[in-house]
Amino acid sequence: MQKYKDFLGLGIAGNFALHLAQAGELEDFKDIITADEAAPKGIFPFYLPSTVKNEALGSSFRAKEILTTYPLSSTTIKLPTQNVNIQAEPEVALICDLTYDSNNRVSKITPTHFSAYNDCSIRVAGASKISDKKNWGVSSKGISENLIKIDSFESGGIMDNYSICSFLKRDDDIHAYGEDVELLGYSYFYKKLSDWIINQLNTQEDFGPLEPLSEYILECGNPSKAIISIGATRYTHYGENTFLKDGDELFVILYNNTNLSLKDIIESIKNNSYDSQYISLLKQRVTN
Repeated sequence: MQKYKDFLGLGIAGNFALHLAQAGELEDFKDIITADEAAPKGIFPFYLPSTVKNEALGSSFRAKEILTTYPLSSTTIKLPTQNVNIQAEPEVALICDLTYDSNNRVSKITPTHFSAYNDCSIRVAGASKISDKKNWGVSSKGISENLIKIDSFESGGIMDNYSICSFLKRDDDIHAYGEDVELLGYSYFYKKLSDWIINQLNTQEDFGPLEPLSEYILECGNPSKAIISIGATRYTHYGENTFLKDGDELFVILYNNTNLSLKDIIESIKNNSYDSQYISLLKQRVTN
């Protein structure tokens, strides 16, 4: 799955109530001041497409080299070689067009499609940057092959009717991994989210767990497209306390809740039969 190799890969931290606490990451953001209590904490890079070597830009590229490794897979999560805990993060990814002004600032974001996404993460205390936990190599992230076209990224559009759920299959038992929640449950969504992303991309500084995104984007040659994961949802008790291991199967599913119920989704997983008209399915096998 190489079709996103030229896309900028970004993720949003803290856009769903209580997730950061469940993930043990509240301490990482203790010094980050946000515009309001519900605001996301920041944006992290998980993939930077080929950087340009242009000394005339006058900046020294500070992103870690691992972030230039393409991490996306629609079928597999490959565990790191080091002995660390890995946790799936079920969420929504937006496929976006980016527009820049004459000063190389992002001036517009246009979400065109959305998809089931797994922001798989290393759980380790004391990482200096969020991105340190987000890309450890090939097949360390997940995105569905089945994108859903966005008619309008605003209230009244198609995303109003979608929910997200996730499951882990281990030893033939299926466990709810993330809560079943409506996409409207995100703290920032639609125009409020788009405006926040634009401002964050242009102003976020190298501070605490965050990185200077405008510098990275410039070094990447101002990519015209991006995958932006908009924040992990809450875990079930099982998901919060269960790390991935070899042989697991992970399911992240976005579904139209006016046509399908959670019971329908669970039956689909059991029968391995899905109504692709109303869902975006990400199914990944975990391997060493």
